[in-house]
Amino acid sequence: MSIRDAEERDLVAITELYNDVVRSSTATFNDQPASLEARGDWLAARRARSYPVLVAEFDGAFAGFASFGDFRAGPGYRHTVEHTVYVSPGVRGRSLGTLLMKTLFARALALDKHVMVGAIDAANEASIRFHERLGFQTVGHMTEVGRKFNRWLDLVLMQRTL
Repeated sequence: MSIRDAEERDLVAITELYNDVVRSSTATFNDQPASLEARGDWLAARRARSYPVLVAEFDGAFAGFASFGDFRAGPGYRHTVEHTVYVSPGVRGRSLGTLLMKTLFARALALDKHVMVGAIDAANEASIRFHERLGFQTVGHMTEVGRKFNRWLDLVLMQRTL
């Protein structure tokens, strides 16, 4: 297992994993797959802000990615970021998500960030437990704010002080 900064060569794998999540789950409320160009723009935007995009490798192969971006616009929120983390289905349960997140924590602190936020489908109990194990606390529950797969979705907001 290893964690490294994403490179251009990772864009196909990042896009494929993200699109699998879009098509098969409510881990993101987005219901439209991303193009390779859109994911390239996303990577460039993260780099322009000096925000990390991390890649996990397992047995030398791509196994997941994580990043963070601004929580909200405006200078008052400059010390708060919202993260995303996805691990490939075949390697879940092997602590890759934890390793990605702990690396994100360190990178956020190095950028003078103070709080990390996660926005999670309220029905995703595994993700909520994962975040709790990492020290996140539930700070909000928003009802029916998302819609996907012809149903309304609740959103749980969790935060961790870094």
